[in-house]
Amino acid sequence: MFAGIPPSLTDPRALLRHLYDVAVQRALPLNNTAAHLPRPPKGRTLVLGAGKAGGAMAHAVETLWPQDAPLSGLVVTRYGHTPPRPSGVHERIEVVEAAHPVPDAAGLAAAQRILALTQGLTEDDLVLCLISGGGSSLLTLPCEGMTLEDKQRINRQLLESGAHIGEMNTVRKHLSRIKGGRLAAACAPARVVTLTISDVPGDDVSVIASGPTVADATTCADALDILRRYGIEVPPAVRAQLERAELETPKPGDPRLARCETHLIATPQQSLEAAAAAARSLGLRAYILSDEIEGESREVGKVHAALARSAALGRSSFETPCVILSGGETTVTVRPRAPDQPKGKGGRAGEFCMGLAQALGGQPGVWALAADTDGIDGMEDNAGAVVTPDTLARAAALGLKVGDHLARNDAYGFFEPLGDLVVTGPTHTNVNDFRVMLIGDTG
Repeated sequence: MFAGIPPSLTDPRALLRHLYDVAVQRALPLNNTAAHLPRPPKGRTLVLGAGKAGGAMAHAVETLWPQDAPLSGLVVTRYGHTPPRPSGVHERIEVVEAAHPVPDAAGLAAAQRILALTQGLTEDDLVLCLISGGGSSLLTLPCEGMTLEDKQRINRQLLESGAHIGEMNTVRKHLSRIKGGRLAAACAPARVVTLTISDVPGDDVSVIASGPTVADATTCADALDILRRYGIEVPPAVRAQLERAELETPKPGDPRLARCETHLIATPQQSLEAAAAAARSLGLRAYILSDEIEGESREVGKVHAALARSAALGRSSFETPCVILSGGETTVTVRPRAPDQPKGKGGRAGEFCMGLAQALGGQPGVWALAADTDGIDGMEDNAGAVVTPDTLARAAALGLKVGDHLARNDAYGFFEPLGDLVVTGPTHTNVNDFRVMLIGDTG
């Protein structure tokens, strides 16, 4: 069926995993940082950062920065996401760990320290900001009138609401003392160069990690509207500040941000293109749908199923054998459950795979993999899952019904007994959702 594919890749599972690994490799910081590093300044260089790729980004800078040039700073990443330091590279940037996706006291302490480090900067100094997905939770510093516990509750509610990443980060910016351009404003008059890895649809740098070094065009009124729409309460004193626009973020044109510049060093589209090139090198046609796909994960899965089924049946413009790739950031709205029903486990990728499997209905000739490029799907220990033509049949043999698991958002509980979870561990980068469908030759 897959003529021309090397023997090592005749297994559809192996092929899909190979393409995922290629996509992740393309986004690794050490492969992308050198071209964007500025020259050492007249003064000192301070490195600040937050995100799931923070540890790897810090190590890349330590590796590439001139050994005789001053370098110091602090970066916060997720627990367990600090990679081993490259051999022969000395520690010059402190890396600490904190919780994601719900912030904790360690993230609060890190944010406080990062903001304190901006004191006393001069025009001769350079601030290198290393920003990647996950930074919103890791860099938590609540506004006046809000506790860490308030932030934790609001974060949980946002994550379960179905709000898209832009909406969530609009709220986060306005309830923070460090996000939404506030970190950059605190660095003035120093030059601020931000190196960022995109994990958001459209690569909007003001959304990545809630844009701590980027001017923010959203407003307090926008934040209030989102809170109202999803029924999320904030402390009365904080709501009053929002209503009076007292929690406004630095806007485009703010003079404090005049010496700020931002460089995208890795994007979802680049990773999709790398995977597509790898597929073509194996004799497969490759089609990229988009790197900006949003929406309910299960519904996005159904749409992908329709495309794959049409291709498998020879009823579309997709010529087979082929792979169909997509990226973006979908959402999961957590469904209500009965008091005696256990809470489901899983994330966006797993929920997508359940919706895909259900809609495919065992369609022959279609395999798929969906996984988060950071290696963690939601809060679990897997990156995502695999769907095969016999997923539903194997599940039925174990007494598993995909509809029941969708009803309680339990992708982990569905795919784990099947042996179909994709487990990678932290990848030390993050360019968001990666999805690939393999459709066999219909001829």
